[in-house]
Amino acid sequence: MDTDTTSLISRINATLATARLSAWQRNFLTDMQSRLARYGSNTRLSEKQRRKLEEIVGSGSPVNVVAFVPKETVKQPIRWQRRKRSFLVREGRWWARRFLRDFAFAAALVVGFLIYSAFEKVPLSLPFNSGERTSAETIDHQTFSVTDGDTIRINGEVSGTRLVGFNTPEKFSPKCDRKRDLGNRASARLAEIVSKSSMQLTKVRCSCSPGTEGTDRCNYGRSCGVLRADGRDVGEILISEGLAVPFNCGATGCPPTPRPWCN
Repeated sequence: MDTDTTSLISRINATLATARLSAWQRNFLTDMQSRLARYGSNTRLSEKQRRKLEEIVGSGSPVNVVAFVPKETVKQPIRWQRRKRSFLVREGRWWARRFLRDFAFAAALVVGFLIYSAFEKVPLSLPFNSGERTSAETIDHQTFSVTDGDTIRINGEVSGTRLVGFNTPEKFSPKCDRKRDLGNRASARLAEIVSKSSMQLTKVRCSCSPGTEGTDRCNYGRSCGVLRADGRDVGEILISEGLAVPFNCGATGCPPTPRPWCN
């Protein structure tokens, strides 16, 4: 320990022993005394601590002979470097998370589009698994009735037959007057077509989950079929006249039913 530091410690000891000090001043000098005794000339104090020490112990030997280094001089550059690195790390992580999120969302859209496109290319008119009515059957218009533009009911059958490949407006509980009007016109037009044509009905498998055919979980218990008038699908006729829209399903399910009439 050098002479200046020893002298400063002696002045602190003398001040503690003789001066009338406040509790704060006494605690402050005791802390300084402990630091100087421990670190000697390597003691580091702030400028404010140096001035306060000179004020209390007097202006004998200059206190600045001790290695006074303001805290800001040492700590500030270190804190700045750490903050800078931390900011860059946070920014990098944020951009990485955003990229992964956007990439996952885009990939999900692509996969969904591919799945939808694949199902859209599968026609609804698939053969009956059971083999029943796998070929076209000629029927007379008196052997069935028209329920609406895309549904008929064969006499004696409990449930109706949903005609596949197209969708007509509902005439029962429609959402708008235009839909009711078009639904009535589609039903009347189908009844007119079947009354003047040679009819053939081909039953096909409905687009339902395996094991649900013929139950309420599959097309409300209805069967499915293709009705041809003089060899032409009645759905094509109604579509060409603006009374129906195309509606093709996949093997085990359908897309949302198109209902553009109230838009």
